[in-house]
Amino acid sequence: NMYQEDFGNMTEGTRNSSDSSSAFVHTNTMRAILVTVYSVAFAGGGIGSITMSFVLLKMNTLSVTTTAIINLVVVHSLLLFTVPFRLHYYVKKKWVFDIPFCKMVSAMVHIHMYLTFLFYVITLVIRWLIFFQWKDKVEFYRKLHAIAASAAVWLFVMVFGVPLFYFEYGRSGFYNNSTCFKFHKELQHESVKALNYVVIAAVALISCLLLGLQIFILVKVVRKFSPSLCSHQEFWAQVKNLIFIWIIIIWFLPYHLFRAYYIQHVSDFDQLESYNEVFLSLTALSCLDLLSFVLSGS
Repeated sequence: NMYQEDFGNMTEGTRNSSDSSSAFVHTNTMRAILVTVYSVAFAGGGIGSITMSFVLLKMNTLSVTTTAIINLVVVHSLLLFTVPFRLHYYVKKKWVFDIPFCKMVSAMVHIHMYLTFLFYVITLVIRWLIFFQWKDKVEFYRKLHAIAASAAVWLFVMVFGVPLFYFEYGRSGFYNNSTCFKFHKELQHESVKALNYVVIAAVALISCLLLGLQIFILVKVVRKFSPSLCSHQEFWAQVKNLIFIWIIIIWFLPYHLFRAYYIQHVSDFDQLESYNEVFLSLTALSCLDLLSFVLSGS
């Protein structure tokens, strides 16, 4: 009986270990891509956030654009705080922290993506208002107004965004405690699917509108200053606006377009989940924007 019990314990331990290993769906290639992407985002984003923090000390704190960039630094920093835990999971193939913390780390990538998208849109709209001479400059009257505006955005995220991810993630079905970022069973609900489709359509539509308007403005500037285009500051200002739009198109839009396919075929094969994670990881590379702004003198 003692030998049988020991053998049973050994078998159960092996089975649990096997289950834990099989629950990690990413192949070595996918794992290498995820580790590389998040490592680049962590290194470049960290340097960019620190450098931009010093640059912002010399800028006009009443400017709405400056306030948006300050919030951009904050949201990038929050994402970068969670990246080491992702890297640990992808390297070790096992989640050693609790599930509530997994939900927070998972939610932070999405919160970061949509807040970054929001701050990009705000910055572009302000620069376009100045271009069309509807406003000479867009500033808050007092620093308190800038703080209040930023607080309102973050309060909205804390009241609506965080609870949505925290309470909805992991509500459907059983999830292995040794795995993380596997909440695809929630997509079985039609309401969740509908919400995803609305977000996908909104991001795609706004991205197209931003690109179309920026092209229209560039064409207008080229026609106006065509004889000596490269010597005019306005032309280069509009070219710099393209940085924001290209980040949206290159790093954000592919994830949303792929997700439309992913939602329909999530249960077809396991590797689809890995592809979704890779596309999602690319959104973290938007953290490199601050470094690019500093290096380009923007």
